[in-house]
Amino acid sequence: MAEPSMPQKAPYAVELAPGDYWWCACGRSKRQPFCDGSHKGGPYSPIKYTATEAATVYFCGCKQTLHQPFCDGTHKTV
Repeated sequence: MAEPSMPQKAPYAVELAPGDYWWCACGRSKRQPFCDGSHKGGPYSPIKYTATEAATVYFCGCKQTLHQPFCDGTHKTV
């Protein structure tokens, strides 16, 4: 399987309101860290995240995390 694109080698800190969000897993979205449909026809699908309260969330930017959609520090080793 091909590796996802790496839009940035750091997490995206995003202030979220309660609701559903779709994290881009392919790395090709122009709306990082969220999906814009660029994955269509490829091997990756977006990951749904539901925020239950307003908070700052750190989404993975390197797309290599083992804890999708969150940053786990993997960007430090890629």
